[in-house]
Amino acid sequence: QVQLVESGGGLVQPGGSLRLSCRASRSILRINRMGWYRQFPGKQRELVAGFSAGESPKYADSVKGRFTISSDSAKNTVYLQMNSLKPEDTAVYFCNAFFNDLGNNWGQGTQVTVSS
Repeated sequence: QVQLVESGGGLVQPGGSLRLSCRASRSILRINRMGWYRQFPGKQRELVAGFSAGESPKYADSVKGRFTISSDSAKNTVYLQMNSLKPEDTAVYFCNAFFNDLGNNWGQGTQVTVSS
């Protein structure tokens, strides 16, 4: 099993920015896919941004142009830069990573609250 440790959530005003980080306990060089999901109260988790090996990142329509996913393989870390945040972005954000040998893994989640 792979541990995913998220950080960077918090309270921000509308129009503000946050950067989420997700550090994996193993190398992500051979990751199959990795991404960020979010969950609203009473709803299922939805993909916010993610990438699969050898493919371009994909984004939910609601965050295109505002959020950017990136990775630093030397630090085994994936980031989610969130700009122009809106109140409707308020949710718990989860990191997800799928390795061919270790299957699907989730972080513990980090709360993002966008409010004035």
